[in-house]
Amino acid sequence: MKYLSYAYRFISNFAFLALVYFSLNFVGAYQQRAIVAALVLAYAGMRAISALRSFVFFKAIEKLELEARRLGGLAGEGPSAVSSRKAVVKDVVEQRQAGEMKSYIDLLFLGIIVVLCIAKIVAN
Repeated sequence: MKYLSYAYRFISNFAFLALVYFSLNFVGAYQQRAIVAALVLAYAGMRAISALRSFVFFKAIEKLELEARRLGGLAGEGPSAVSSRKAVVKDVVEQRQAGEMKSYIDLLFLGIIVVLCIAKIVAN
């Protein structure tokens, strides 16, 4: 399921890239192309800021994971409680890593889109 979510994120970002590419190439007038490119740049900038803010959130989750592991060893509960806590921490680690990977995929495509938009604004 994790790889399916990566594939979905890749395909949806690739579709957005293709939409931007064809939109910028089929607009004939320079002024209209520059307006479309500026609007796409604004949208890509907002999405990039959102993706970068998620890394702060992932860093906080990582600190909580370390603290949960440390406190789990000190609790002195039975073996079933320790194993269930380890399973929960493992699930959180996997979800955090998957979220980070999705953010990296988003940032890769947003970077390509920004370069494409700037090239279309600069080129005549």
